[in-house]
Amino acid sequence: MRLSGKAAFVTGAGGGIGRAICARFLEEGAQVAATDIDLSGAGDAIGHAPDGQAIALQCDAGDSDSVREAIGQAAAAFGKLNVLCGVAGGSSPQDGIITEAPEEEFWRVIRLDLFGTFLTCKHGLPELIKAGGGSVINMTSITALMGVPDRDCYTAAKGGVASLTRSLATEYARYAIRVNAIAPGMTLTPRVQARAASEHIMGLAGRHLFGPAEPIDVAHMAVYLASDESRMVTGHVLPVDSGVTIH
Repeated sequence: MRLSGKAAFVTGAGGGIGRAICARFLEEGAQVAATDIDLSGAGDAIGHAPDGQAIALQCDAGDSDSVREAIGQAAAAFGKLNVLCGVAGGSSPQDGIITEAPEEEFWRVIRLDLFGTFLTCKHGLPELIKAGGGSVINMTSITALMGVPDRDCYTAAKGGVASLTRSLATEYARYAIRVNAIAPGMTLTPRVQARAASEHIMGLAGRHLFGPAEPIDVAHMAVYLASDESRMVTGHVLPVDSGVTIH
């Protein structure tokens, strides 16, 4: 039980990666506040967890009041928070090259992926400080580490998450708080699988040395970063990318 005694707050719990992270956190003994804009999705993420081990909360990750309220509810339910895991986000088929991508899509991903990460940290870090330290796990992407065409809106947002991760790591180390980010490569979430036949998806999949990842592969990394095993790891972007960023 690598996370026994820890309480975690997870955004985007209803998606493929968020759901896998919640499941692994619960398996490792953590208490989990699963949050999502869709309450039923958050509920599915915790399944039939025993009373007191998990709660499902509706939360719009890009709305400050919503995030503040959800953080408060989670801290009140568990008496503390030790782990923040911001998963909410994702690209869409509306993204594209900068001269063609709709400005509405740019602001959508900035609000959800970048501002959402900012808000989870803004409202959650005081709870980690009260708890005597902990771990922040942000979700960036391989698009922050390499050139990926036709995703200029998403790339801008995820690059911001990577930079924010590094600055927060230096600012909050004095409170015994580690801040890291996971950069998944292509991961076979339901959303990606629905677009599997597209030329862009097929081309990117072929560059992954072991093939695309499963959500559970990202969840394993999240468990490591949430656990005390990573006590000397901070300020890093850790790829779970099947080697795509090395060639």
